[in-house]
Amino acid sequence: MISTAEAFSILEKQGYSKRVVELSLLEARNHVLAETVYSPINMPPFRQATMDGFALALHDDLHYEIVGEIKAGDFFDKELQPGQAVKIFTGAAVPNSAQAVIQIEKVTVMDSVLSVHERMKTETNVRQLGAQIMKEDIALEEGAFLNAAAIGFLTGLGFTKAKVFQKPSVGIIVTGNELVAAGENLQDGKVYESNAIMLQTALFDANFNAISLYQVSDDFEKTRITIEKALNENDIVLISGGISVGDYDFVGKALESLNVETLFYKVNQKPGKPLFAGKQNDKIIFALPGNPAASLTCFYVYVLPTLHKRSGISYKYGSQLMKALAYDFTVDNERSQFLKAFINDDEVTILSHQDSGMLNSFALANALVYVPEGKYQLLKGNKVSVYLI
Repeated sequence: MISTAEAFSILEKQGYSKRVVELSLLEARNHVLAETVYSPINMPPFRQATMDGFALALHDDLHYEIVGEIKAGDFFDKELQPGQAVKIFTGAAVPNSAQAVIQIEKVTVMDSVLSVHERMKTETNVRQLGAQIMKEDIALEEGAFLNAAAIGFLTGLGFTKAKVFQKPSVGIIVTGNELVAAGENLQDGKVYESNAIMLQTALFDANFNAISLYQVSDDFEKTRITIEKALNENDIVLISGGISVGDYDFVGKALESLNVETLFYKVNQKPGKPLFAGKQNDKIIFALPGNPAASLTCFYVYVLPTLHKRSGISYKYGSQLMKALAYDFTVDNERSQFLKAFINDDEVTILSHQDSGMLNSFALANALVYVPEGKYQLLKGNKVSVYLI
């Protein structure tokens, strides 16, 4: 059995292969850019009015002759003479012969005569050509996360596609004779299967959508065939249950028969002690505990960082925040613990119902508090390690 730090170190050392694909910008959202992108244009591509008003060819008088109008999208191709003005709207191209824009609230208009209430300085209310970015400057560097703003920025530069790191596909295998689907009649000795939809939801929440589901009974050959199929069809495989050493836990034997290399098995933590991590070529396999809360804890702590790394996101295993404890808490455990918790402002509250089979408190949690093994007292205000979920 290894420590959580050793488990993090082993996973950190793995060489995670990444594939590059070209997607439309809408499809590329929530992906990581796989190349540095340079702007093909100046943005804005012209001098731009920042508000509604009048573009002025400045002179010493406070009165101007109005000689035209420029809406957004129009181009004014006449030369303004000193003392002339054109009405202009936000976002429209300011003529090169105009030196400033005065907002509509600071003028009086009488027929074709414009009277300004104050003298304007050169370039007032004018966004300069290339103010946001100049042609051939770096728009976004490789490794940038394509959120809504990044997608809008690239589209505004004229891009329709982007090369990104492809997100890994994930197979979820659920094992166990005791499992029945929600909605079916619950016979004696049976429980409703919830881990598949729970893990699938966690994946969707993290923007991983290429998911395949598999279910297998407690049978060695069926387990081996199902794992082999999932490995052939996915980049990362999550197995729920069957990794312990009971008479009907066949996952470990099946993985061994498929020549899956063991990275580690069993971590000195609670919940999630029987966690398994392995690899087959560039495929990564996690066998998660069957208890729902333990399974979800291992997902957030170990699986999700692996998915991020395979997606090109710079991420370090064991990344955590330090938050002040809202109440005293007694630690008395031979294993490190990941405790369901809730962060409110700068304080974190450790929730009740920490049993590995219980999800009711997990449903209220937005964090996990990590506490090392031992017997000691944590006091209100003490800083503790927190993983956001």
